[in-house]
Amino acid sequence: MLDSSTTSTNTNHKAIAIWLLVCCAVIFGMIILGGVTRLTGSGLSMVEWAPIMGILPPLNQAEWQETFLLYQQFPEYQLKNFNMSLGEFKSIFWFEYGHRLLGRSIGMIFLLPFLFFLFRGKIEKALTPKLITMFVLGGLQGLMGWYMVKSGLVNDPHVSQYRLTAHLGLAVVIYAYMFWVALGLLYPKVSTPNNNDNKIGRLSLIITGFIIFTILSGGFVAGTRAGFAFNTFPLMNGQLIPAGLFEHSPLWRNFFENIITVQFDHRVLATLLFLLIPVFWLKAGKLELQPLARIGSHLLLAALALQITLGISTLLLVVPVALAAAHQAGAIILLTAALFVSQQLYRHTTTS
Repeated sequence: MLDSSTTSTNTNHKAIAIWLLVCCAVIFGMIILGGVTRLTGSGLSMVEWAPIMGILPPLNQAEWQETFLLYQQFPEYQLKNFNMSLGEFKSIFWFEYGHRLLGRSIGMIFLLPFLFFLFRGKIEKALTPKLITMFVLGGLQGLMGWYMVKSGLVNDPHVSQYRLTAHLGLAVVIYAYMFWVALGLLYPKVSTPNNNDNKIGRLSLIITGFIIFTILSGGFVAGTRAGFAFNTFPLMNGQLIPAGLFEHSPLWRNFFENIITVQFDHRVLATLLFLLIPVFWLKAGKLELQPLARIGSHLLLAALALQITLGISTLLLVVPVALAAAHQAGAIILLTAALFVSQQLYRHTTTS
């Protein structure tokens, strides 16, 4: 029978976990909206970084004209969108504005409950550094976002694929860390006699790492617009291994700047996941797993099938916005499933 202090701790853990999962949901939305912002060419429409004053959009015609005039001073308008009307500018502005507003909102969604839990004494000492780390990473993500935008406000109105991938990667790290901590609060470690779940746990972590690596490679695909080339599958320009993979010098540049290599690498990583996850699922099926770990393995396989379908469809249809955004969402869903099954496998410790 649980004593009152244990019951109180469990209640606090559940409340904090729910709050963190809400934050994860908002970050998920931010990642998708960020993808749509990029796909619609909206990311450079706001040429100023005003974290406080920039909360309000233009509210009248004069303010819209002033904002549009600022945009016209930069190369994207002068070199690419010089025929753009004010109405067309508004259509791209709202995507970037929504993305930035959501970014500011997540700061408040995180900070206010954190202060509430902290001052009410509901956060255990060991948990406080983890939550502070999340908040600091969130602040860095805002700075990284502006650092990314600045790379396109130059003579070449093109966001750096390096900075774009760093911005995406940091968002994924924050999401994964927050989700993992939330799962740990909802499903604390337990001792299970003769448990063999952890025999496959290392494979689940390897898969999780591969998923994150594949997402990062997708950032370079997006940043170099490599998805608009070689829109066939499984061959690229009629070849399994296309010519020109290493035509750039020095060699390392090919992996980040050569659209042939960038897309090929993304395909290879996706193929490795296509092989690894079914192997994991088959191995898991032969073990006496805990029920939630078993469910997690099924969810991981289902998420893979969805993501592979979305990825190939996005490529063959030449990156339509809705489908490409769904593909980005599918990547986070796949990562979520991998994190869930890994946490379930590792929460059970073996006792002799």
